[in-house]
Amino acid sequence: MYEKQGGVARITINRPTKLNSLTGATLGELSAALKDAAADREVGVVVLTGAGDRAFCAGGDINWEAAGGLEKHDWHLGRQIVDLPKPVIARVSGYAIGAGNHLAYFCDFTIAADHSTFGQNGPRVGSPAGGYVVSHAASIVGHKRAREMWMLCRRYTAQQALEWGLINSVVALADLDLEVARWCEELLSLSPSSLRTVKASFRLHMESYMGRNVSDMVQEFAPDIFTSGEQQEGATAFLEKRPPNFSRWR
Repeated sequence: MYEKQGGVARITINRPTKLNSLTGATLGELSAALKDAAADREVGVVVLTGAGDRAFCAGGDINWEAAGGLEKHDWHLGRQIVDLPKPVIARVSGYAIGAGNHLAYFCDFTIAADHSTFGQNGPRVGSPAGGYVVSHAASIVGHKRAREMWMLCRRYTAQQALEWGLINSVVALADLDLEVARWCEELLSLSPSSLRTVKASFRLHMESYMGRNVSDMVQEFAPDIFTSGEQQEGATAFLEKRPPNFSRWR
């Protein structure tokens, strides 16, 4: 869902029964909405969120991934958010897992309800990730925390995420929209040209690693993950609600 009001563009992933998980179609619609918000001179702030209170986004739709969808899509949304010349706020209510987590940490600000949960999922389900999607986490929380988050796939509460610097603010669910509105109002009161320059300056800091996408890293370091059965084992195990057995691919 996409709506614009009072200088704010609100993009909502609208798959609540699937915990707002992503498919190729969802990725395309998100990209189109971000592109529109970037070009609209009436928009000063973008808010990205998920429908319902159970999840912001639980990552890639595992049925879509199991059917080979992941192999055919590369991740460009992080770069698109970084390049967007306006502040982007992630409004998180519930799970922000896998792609949902890094979608949130690519936003300029992340505001979460106190019941929210953050974490990565890729190695747990055989879903390959790499390039700037992973490395940007180190710029947010530091290398030790980023490696723990990405390589162990643990889950973190909103309060833990706040202490790590992964998010900016934690409030009760009842206060979430009011808190987001306050941040939007504050940003809209500031010089848009100055904000654009500041955001571009942070982007320059990232340029050393932003050139490599997930597909680049997979092709170099795990070129057979989709054909060897490893990715399928992760997806199938998740759907069958059993622990995956990756021992044959070590």
